[in-house]
Amino acid sequence: MSTFDIRQVFGPGEFMAIERSTYKDHVIKYIYDGMRENRYQAGEKILESHLARELGISRAPIREALADMVSSGLLVYRPQVGNFVAALTAKEIIDSYVARGVLEGFSVAQGIENFSAEDLTRLEEMAHKMEAFARKGKRKDLIDIGQRFHEELFCHCTNTQVVLFTRQLSLKLHLLFYKHWSRVYSPEEIRDRHLEIISTLREKDAVKIEQKIRDHYIATGK
Repeated sequence: MSTFDIRQVFGPGEFMAIERSTYKDHVIKYIYDGMRENRYQAGEKILESHLARELGISRAPIREALADMVSSGLLVYRPQVGNFVAALTAKEIIDSYVARGVLEGFSVAQGIENFSAEDLTRLEEMAHKMEAFARKGKRKDLIDIGQRFHEELFCHCTNTQVVLFTRQLSLKLHLLFYKHWSRVYSPEEIRDRHLEIISTLREKDAVKIEQKIRDHYIATGK
C-alpha cells in the first residue's frame, strides 16, 4: 500500500493550525476510500499503528475516527482484539436500509414545507446526472451525487437529532450501493426512482413522501 502523508492536502502554513477533528475526518475518508477500492476487505483488522505510519499523524485522531466508523456500522470493535471491517449479513443489510428509510422518510416529511422550487430543480438535475454517471460506469461520481441528493432531502428537517442519526447510516449504505448498484438497477431506473421522489415532494403530502422514501430504501435493501 502506498504511503499517504495527510499534510500534503494543506497549503503552506496551514498544517500546524489543523485541529484534531480535521485529522479524524481525513482518517475516515482514507479508510472509507480503501473499502471502496477493496484495499480493506470484510473481516480485515484495521491497525492503528499502520494508519499512524501511513498518514503521518498520532493515534488519537485515528482512535476517534475508528470509533465513529464503528458507530456508523462500517467497522466492528472486538474488546481486547481491535477493529475489523464489518462483514454484513443479509439481515443486517436489510435492517440498515429499513432504518435509513424510516429516518429519512420522517426527516423529509417533517421538512417538506422547507423545499423551494429551486431545491426541486436542483434535485432533478442531480437525478439526470446520476443516470449519466451510471451509463459511463463512473461509480464514484454516481455515489457522490447520490449522497448529495439524499443529503439535500433530509437536511431540510429541523430535528437535529434525526438528521444526525440519518447521516450516520450514510457511509455504510453508500458503500454497499457503490459495490453492487449495477446488479440492482439500470441507469434509467436510478434516474426514475429519484425523479419519483421529487414528483411526490411537489405534492407537499407529508404522509405520501414518508412512505415513498421508506419504499425507496426497502426496495434497494431487498
